[in-house]
Amino acid sequence: MKPIPPVDDHGERRSAEPVSSAPREPPTPSRQSLRGLDWFIFFLADVQTGFGPFIAVYLTTQKWTQVEIGLVLSIGGIVGLIGQMPGGAIIDAAKSERLVAGLAIATIGCVALAYAAMPVFPVVVAAATLHAAASCVLGPAIAAISLGLVGPLAIGERLGRNARFASLGNGVAAAVMGTAGYLLSSRSVFLVTFLLVIPTLIALSRIREEEVDIRRSHGAMPREMADKADTNIWHLVRQGPLLIFAASVLLLQLANAAMLPLMASVVTTRSSQWATVLIAGCIIVPQAIVALMSPTVGRKAQEWGRRPLLLVGFGALAIRGLLFATVRDPYLLVLVQVFDGITAAVFAVMIPLIVADVAFGSGHFNLAQGVVGTATGIGASLSTVLGGYISDKFGSSTAFTGLACVAATGLLLVFLVMPETRRTT
Repeated sequence: MKPIPPVDDHGERRSAEPVSSAPREPPTPSRQSLRGLDWFIFFLADVQTGFGPFIAVYLTTQKWTQVEIGLVLSIGGIVGLIGQMPGGAIIDAAKSERLVAGLAIATIGCVALAYAAMPVFPVVVAAATLHAAASCVLGPAIAAISLGLVGPLAIGERLGRNARFASLGNGVAAAVMGTAGYLLSSRSVFLVTFLLVIPTLIALSRIREEEVDIRRSHGAMPREMADKADTNIWHLVRQGPLLIFAASVLLLQLANAAMLPLMASVVTTRSSQWATVLIAGCIIVPQAIVALMSPTVGRKAQEWGRRPLLLVGFGALAIRGLLFATVRDPYLLVLVQVFDGITAAVFAVMIPLIVADVAFGSGHFNLAQGVVGTATGIGASLSTVLGGYISDKFGSSTAFTGLACVAATGLLLVFLVMPETRRTT
C-alpha cells in the first residue's frame, strides 16, 4: 500500500517530498543498482588499464622514441586539461549520467581498436585525443551516479567501495593483459581492452535510472531559501580550500604521471622479454594495496581529518621516486610499487571527498570536480614531457629524483597551507 501524502490545514494534499532543508529519509537504492555500480566501476577500470603503461611498452616495441611517446601522452593530457571543466559541466547539465557514460565507453572501445590496427603517429594522436575527451566525463559521471544513489551522508563509504572495485578491476586487467602481451604480443592488450567494453556497458545498464536522484547527483541541497552566494559558480571556483587543493593535486600529478611510463621504458630496455609481465606486476601490487586500504581510508578520513592522509599520500610518492632512482633490479621495482598503492588509496578517496566537502550544496559538484580535474590535466601533461626529456638528456635516475622533489613540494604545500575540510555535522 502506498503511503498517503500529508494534508495541509485546508485539507489539500501536499507532496510527500520535503521542500525545505529539514532532514529527509536517507536514500535506499536497490541491491541491483548498487551491484551494477560495483561491476561498472570494476569493468571500466579494466578498460582504462589498457591505456596506462602498456601504451609505453607497445610504442617502444614499435620503435618510438621516449620524446615521441611523451609527446603523445602529453597531447592526451592537454585535451584532458581542456575538457575537465566542460566535462563536469556536461554532467551537471545532463538528464541521464548513464547515457553520457555509455557513449564515452563506446568511444574508448573504438580508440582501443585504432591503437591495435594502426600505430602510426596521426592515428595514435587522434586516438589519444578521443580517449582523453571521453575520460573527461567518466570520472564526474561515476561520482555523480554514486552521489545520486546514496546521498551525501553515505558518499564517503561509497567512494571507498568505488576505489576498492576500481583497484580490483585494474589488478585483474593487468594480469590478463600482461599474460596476453607475453603469450601473444603487446598489440593484443588493446584487443582485450575492446572486448572488455561489452561487460562494462552491461553492468552500466543494471543501474536503475529512476534511483539516481538528479538533484543529489549534481550536489544540490534542498533549502528553504537558496543562498545565491553558495550556488554561484564564480563564488565556488574562487574558494581558497578548493584552489589550494587543486594546486596540491597538480603537484601530485606532476610527480606521479611520468613515473610508471618511465619505469616501463626502463624495464623494457633491461628485460624486453619479461617487460609486459613485470609491468603487469607493477600494476597489480598497488591495486591490491588500494583494494585493501581504500575503505579504511574512507573511515579514517572522518576520524583523523583529510590533511593527515594527504601528507601520507605525498610522503609515499616521494619515497617511491627516490627508490625508482636507486633500485636497478627490475624485479625489485615491482615491490617499490607498494608505495604507489598507498598514494593511490589515499587520493582515490580524498579527491572526490574533499571536492564534496567544499562544493556540496552549490549544485555544481561536478563542475568543482572539473576544476580539480583541470589541475590534474596540467600536472599530468607537463609530467610526461618533462620526465621524458630529463630521462633522455640526463638519465632515468635524475628524472626519478626530480619527480620525488616535486612530490616533496606537494607535501610541504599541504602541511603549511591546506586547511582541514572535514565536516563535523
